[in-house]
Amino acid sequence: QVQLVQSGGGSVQVGGSLRLSCTPSEPTFSTYTMGWFRQAPGKEREFVAAVFWSSGTTIYADSVKGRFTVSRDNGKKTLYLQMNSLKPEDTAIYYCASSSAPTSKGEEYGYWGQGTQVTVSS
Repeated sequence: QVQLVQSGGGSVQVGGSLRLSCTPSEPTFSTYTMGWFRQAPGKEREFVAAVFWSSGTTIYADSVKGRFTVSRDNGKKTLYLQMNSLKPEDTAIYYCASSSAPTSKGEEYGYWGQGTQVTVSS
């Protein structure tokens, strides 16, 4: 069973930056879309950003546009999320995920990372 292994995250002050990474445990793993989701305490999981692996096309939630950048390294099969100008409302557990479709709907992602905590304090 392929696993998506996440790294990065942590605690930062308002306005700071963090970078998340996500790599599949199998180097031959193929995907159409890899994305990032987050879930804050007491809230539902929400879409953050995604990249269509082949084309490199990216999509973002309105709440993170202009602050977050999703990218991929095709050679390393690694997904990144660069988070700048962080706000307290960005505090959540962040998950990477993989889908065989061009989608931002969480239910259409079949593989998920273990999650990593991001905490933004004022």
